[in-house]
Formats: sequence, structure tokens, C-alpha cells
Amino acid sequence: MKKVDVLIEWSGDNFSAGTGEINGAVFATGKDLNEVKHQFESAFNFHIETAIQDRELLPAYILKGHFKLNYTLQASAMLHLADGLITRSALSRVTGINEKQLSHYLTGHRKPRREQNDKIAAGIITIGRQIRELEQFI
Repeated sequence: MKKVDVLIEWSGDNFSAGTGEINGAVFATGKDLNEVKHQFESAFNFHIETAIQDRELLPAYILKGHFKLNYTLQASAMLHLADGLITRSALSRVTGINEKQLSHYLTGHRKPRREQNDKIAAGIITIGRQIRELEQFI
């Protein structure tokens, strides 16, 4: 089964999901993660149906349905979801990325390199684990 990578970002008012892995690009938006995934899957299926009707070439794994959508949260989406739950100061201490840079990533003014995106994800997971560890004492 082939993975089709779909990137999810925060675009200011909505989450947006997109891929360009098959003939053309497919995008969708939604107010939350479930909605954007649902809208994306609907748009992706419509894209496939239209391409078949128009006799466009599609990869065999798409035509046979041998694919899985692989959603990846970009820094802007992760930071938007974490905003209000954890402080940028805490995330900065865990990741080593300064707060101002995290704010730029959140607003989309800057796009982090893959390594930075991975650091943010790991930092959020670390903070979540630390909070979960407190549970045994509460």
C-alpha cells in the first residue's frame, strides 16, 4: 500500500490540507482537524473521479485504491492546537526554539525546516508526557 502524504497547516482562520502527489494538487479547509480531513478526503475522491472521467493518467495504485492518506501536521497547525494549552515559553524551553520564532511559525510568517518541525512535535509530546506523569500523584 502506497502512502499519499497530506500536509495540514493552520492558515489563520482554518486548517488547510493539501497534496500534490497525483496529477494536480488537491486542497481543502476546515475549522478543526476532523472537518479538514473529511473535506480533504471528499476533494481527493472527487479529483480521482474527475480525472478518470477526463481520461487523465493516474498512478495504478490510485486507480486500484491501494493507497493510504498519510496526514502530517505542520508547525503552524501543531502550535495552533497547543496554543492556550501550553505556553510558548514552556515549549521554547523544551525545544530550544525561541518564543519569537515559535510565534512566526504559528502565524505562518515563517516555515520551519523539517528538523524544526520535528523538534516542535517532540516538544509537545514531551510536555504531554510530563503532564501525564503528574496524574499518578493527583
